[in-house]
Amino acid sequence: MGLLDLKRVKASLAVLLVLALAAGPTSAATGARQPATIPHVLRFATGSDISSLNPHLSNDGALGYLASMTMAWLTKTGSHGEIVPELLTTLPTQTNGGISADGRTITWHLRRGVRWSDGAPFDADDVVFSLRTVLNPATNEISRDGWDLITRIDEPDKYTVAIHLKTRYSPQAETFFSSSAANPCILPKHLLGKLATINAADYNALPVGIGPFRYTAWKRGDRVELAANPFYFRGRPKLERVEYLIVPDVNTILTRMQTHEIDLWLPITGAFYQRVRALPGVNVLRQPSYFYDHLDFNLAHPVVNELAVRRALRFALDRVQMRDTIRHGLGTVTESVFGPNHPAYHPIPLAPHDVAQARALLAAAGWKPGPDGVRRKHGVRLALTLVASTGSPEIDALIELIRADWQTIGVELNVKRVLFSRLFAAPQAGGIVKGGEFDAVLFAWGLDSLGELNPLYGCNAFTPGGQNDMHWCNRRADAAMQRFITEYDAQRRAADDAVVSTALAHDVPTIVIDIRDLIAAYNRDLKNWHPNVIAPFDDMLNVDI
Repeated sequence: MGLLDLKRVKASLAVLLVLALAAGPTSAATGARQPATIPHVLRFATGSDISSLNPHLSNDGALGYLASMTMAWLTKTGSHGEIVPELLTTLPTQTNGGISADGRTITWHLRRGVRWSDGAPFDADDVVFSLRTVLNPATNEISRDGWDLITRIDEPDKYTVAIHLKTRYSPQAETFFSSSAANPCILPKHLLGKLATINAADYNALPVGIGPFRYTAWKRGDRVELAANPFYFRGRPKLERVEYLIVPDVNTILTRMQTHEIDLWLPITGAFYQRVRALPGVNVLRQPSYFYDHLDFNLAHPVVNELAVRRALRFALDRVQMRDTIRHGLGTVTESVFGPNHPAYHPIPLAPHDVAQARALLAAAGWKPGPDGVRRKHGVRLALTLVASTGSPEIDALIELIRADWQTIGVELNVKRVLFSRLFAAPQAGGIVKGGEFDAVLFAWGLDSLGELNPLYGCNAFTPGGQNDMHWCNRRADAAMQRFITEYDAQRRAADDAVVSTALAHDVPTIVIDIRDLIAAYNRDLKNWHPNVIAPFDDMLNVDI
């Protein structure tokens, strides 16, 4: 799954969340600490590995969690999903003059007295250097969507930066150096300023940032270690250390949660929900999520480029059964990438599970059953390669349901399993998604709450330069996405999102399997952890164990 892989649908609207915590006495209530708890040391796992510690070069979901605690951001995410200033003194708006009357100039006023985690001073030089790094075509950026609108950068003084844009850009606060999604962070000029590119910098293995924690070690395949940052401008965090444990097998994570060798596990799938609730000394959090499981089709491949084929594949899937059996009834089956709790949600009728209609569509499109039961057309067998990450029994089970459903309509499914780190790696590193080596790929995206879809579905966002791995281009939807970018009015943006959601459901470049609930299990000794739906590690200053 991709977590925080995770670009974007951004936010000026607050998200109201309800936390459902498992019942049971806390350690404080019983007066006893778990024997395996290490005071002031948080150990957590997600079930995935990472390929880099630099958010400019990777959008691994776990990296998003680590980067929000360690790297330098203009903005972070508040308790209700709202954007809040971090290295900014205030959020730019047209009312306070931070955004010009024509909406094309944005001025950032930076905090004074801030230091990098190596003790060096932070100022506007770092922000300007980072902007130029993103805009440098030689940098292997994950995406430049929004950044490519920048026409000029001004630095009137050491604590002010102004960017000038080609057009109005409503997702500015959620895009430019924000921890709210898979965005690049601000980089230290004093460490990287003399390099031609950051692509192969030693810095990428142990970055210096501005956060409550600093990196101290990356032991590949084992763990990433963080320590309290004594220079953090908001004060020293209560935790002394954070350890991200690289444990690809979720059954192993469950065992280590039971023995309290792991203090926090997220996100947890429905298959493990009841099991973690039964663990002694463990609390379980469940709240609405902006993560959606989905199948993307590579429209650059001829077979799945046929609309009739994609629609038939969707009709063949019993997504309600998948949710009920694989997710154990948790989550929401919907046709939209936005769940019902999302501000951008637009109701779309769910395409039903209808095998007869799927077969009729394929027959009408000229796909006839062959002697082996697999349909053929012009000598081409209807055989698809599905790619997914390794290490999850839930994904294994989901794949087998997909295989069985598609087999009923004469489709052969070949499955390729790869490490999560390879799934989203750069093409030159053998990345599957960026390299387009799939007919269909199964993973999850994590969205934020504004509603911008262009980075995922825009005609200008094809991989490897963007994140539109489907290579889907619907001109009406694209026009709506471009309008969205220039529109500061929330109601008009919602109308544009409805156009895109309707087009996605019509063209089926992706099949939404379900909208997940966010489930996390944590040691009852953990205190003051109040995660928001977008960036659960953005507020770690007062967390302790």
